[in-house]
Amino acid sequence: MFTDQDKQLIERKGITASMLEEQVKRFEKGFPQLRIHSVATVGNGIMRLNEKDINHYIKVWRQSQQEGTTIEKFVPASGAASRMFKNMFAFTTSGRTAPETDFEKTYFDNIGHFAFYTSLNKACERLYKAPIPKLIEEGKYVEIAKAMLEKDGLNYGFLPKALLQFHKATGGSVHTSLEEHLEEGAQYAANNKRQVNIHFTVSPEHRKEFEKVLKAKRPKMEMVWGVKYNVTMSEQKQSTDTIAVNLDNTPYCDTNGDLFFRPAGHGALIENLNERNADVVFVKNIDNVVPLRLRNATVRYKKAIGGYLIDVQRTITKHLTTLDNGANANELKSILRFVENRLCTRNEATASMDDKQLAEYLRSKLNRPIRVCGMVLNEGEPGGGPYLAYNADGSYSPQILEAAQIDENDPAAVELMKSGTHFNPVDLVCYIKDYKGNKFDLKQFVDQETGLISMKSTGGVEIKALELPGLWNGSMSDWNTVFVEVPIETFNPVKTVNDLLRPQHQ
Repeated sequence: MFTDQDKQLIERKGITASMLEEQVKRFEKGFPQLRIHSVATVGNGIMRLNEKDINHYIKVWRQSQQEGTTIEKFVPASGAASRMFKNMFAFTTSGRTAPETDFEKTYFDNIGHFAFYTSLNKACERLYKAPIPKLIEEGKYVEIAKAMLEKDGLNYGFLPKALLQFHKATGGSVHTSLEEHLEEGAQYAANNKRQVNIHFTVSPEHRKEFEKVLKAKRPKMEMVWGVKYNVTMSEQKQSTDTIAVNLDNTPYCDTNGDLFFRPAGHGALIENLNERNADVVFVKNIDNVVPLRLRNATVRYKKAIGGYLIDVQRTITKHLTTLDNGANANELKSILRFVENRLCTRNEATASMDDKQLAEYLRSKLNRPIRVCGMVLNEGEPGGGPYLAYNADGSYSPQILEAAQIDENDPAAVELMKSGTHFNPVDLVCYIKDYKGNKFDLKQFVDQETGLISMKSTGGVEIKALELPGLWNGSMSDWNTVFVEVPIETFNPVKTVNDLLRPQHQ
C-alpha cells in the first residue's frame, strides 16, 4: 500500500506501516455508536456534596498535601487562539470599514474593557501613529482589528490562548491565562514543601514565548504566594498524528506527493499525561480561568474533589488489599456494593458469579486509574456530558460522551442525550498510580473504538480526518470515573474574544 518514500516519512514520525494501515481501515469501517444505559443525574451517577461533605473532603485534601502526596496541574495549552478571533478575522476580510454585526459592535463599543487594551493601544500608536480613540474617530476599525490579530501588532490571531492577556489584575497589571493557572496552582496544588508542579502542553513554535513569560512572571508570583514553581512543558508527539484520506478512503497526498498527516485532537495528549509521575494530576483547560477576586468557588471545589479522589483511592486500596489476602463471601459482597454504589459500575452477570469469578471481576474494576470529574448544571443547549454507558464486558459505568458518539438515528438515544441535566467542563482530578504505588500505563485504558471521523478541507480539497479517542472521553474510558456536581461559577471558558467582556472576566 505504501511506497518507499511513504515508509521513510512515517518512520521519521515514529509511526509504523501497520499502524497506518489500521488507520485507513478505520476510515472504511468507522466507529461504533456507544450504547447508553441512562443519563447521569444527581442520585444516578452524579454525587451532590452538602456543606458538611465539602468541608470534610477539603480537610482530607489538606491532610493529603501535608502527608506528601505528589501533585501536578496538567494544562493542555498547545492550540492556537485563532478560533477565538474567527469573527474579527471575518471582519478584516469582509470589505466593510465599520462594524455591522452585533459581535463587531460589542467588541468596538467595549474595547476599553479588554485587559489587552493598553497593549493594543501601544501597537496602534506604533503602527498607525494614533491611539485607538483617534482611529475610531477616523473610522479605522479594520486597522485596529488587524493590530490585534496580525504579527506586526499583538499577533493574537496566531498565539495560543495561554499567552493572551485575559484579566486586569491588582496595581494596574494584567494577567495572561498562563499566569492565572500559576496562581491557581499555588492555591490548591502545592505540596507539603510549598512546591507547585505545573505541566503545559505547548506547540514547538510557541515554546520560547512560554519560557519568556515564565521567566518574567514566575519570580514575583513565587514571592507573593510563598511557593516554588516547577513548570514543565511537552509537545504533542508526531507519532500521534493521523493520516488523512480522500473521500474514497485512499490516502491523501499533498502537492509534493507526500502522505498528509493531521494532529489527532486532544486525545493524543494521553501520551503526554502518561509521562507524568505525580500521584494526583489536576486537568483543566487553559481558558477556564477567572481573576483572583472571583476564584474562591474554583479553589474550594478543586480542594473538595481532590479530597473526594483521595477518599476513593484509599478505599480502593483497602479493597484490593482484602482481595490479595483472599476475601471471603461477606467481604466480596461489601466490595461489590462499593463498586456499584460509589463507582456506579454495575453488571447483571455478577449475580451468577461464584466467589472466584466475582473476586476476579472486582479486581479488574478496581485496579485502574481513577478520575473525579466536576459536572455543572446544563444551562445551555444539551450535548456531550455525563452518562452511564455500556462497556465491552456487559457492565455499565460513568462515561463522558460527546454528541458525535451517540447514534443520531436512534430516537431513544437522542432523547436520552437531550434529557441530560449536566455537562462536562473539563474539570478533572486524576490518580494515576496503582494501590502499590506503581504508575499505570494509561495507554492500556484507552477505548480505541471511540474516535471520530470528520470532514475537513485543505487547499480546496475535501478530505476525511481521523481523531483519536478524546482525552476525557475515550482515552479515559476504562478508568474508574466518579462524577461530582460543582457550581456553574467554576466554569468560565473563553471561546470568543467577546467572552472576555463577561463579568467573570472583568
